[in-house]
Amino acid sequence: MAIELIYFAWVREAIGKDGESVSPPAEVVTIADLVRWLSALSPGYSEAFAEPDRLRAAIDQDFVAFDAAITGAREIAIFPPVTGGSGIGG
Repeated sequence: MAIELIYFAWVREAIGKDGESVSPPAEVVTIADLVRWLSALSPGYSEAFAEPDRLRAAIDQDFVAFDAAITGAREIAIFPPVTGGSGIGG
């Protein structure tokens, strides 16, 4: 399943791109699994996802917890906590 990933703020800076299309392996079923899988891809990903407790996620523009299933997701955004404005899902 191909999923469009979007990265914001220091996550984007550490990875070096603002998004990409990925097809995670079958055992990647939650946001937490996805972050673990991505962190193993390169030092930049490892740096971006080193502290998952400092990250937030949205699936198809709805904020979700890291235990949320990614099945059927078209787009997943990963970003630091947001302050002010409506941002994603607003």
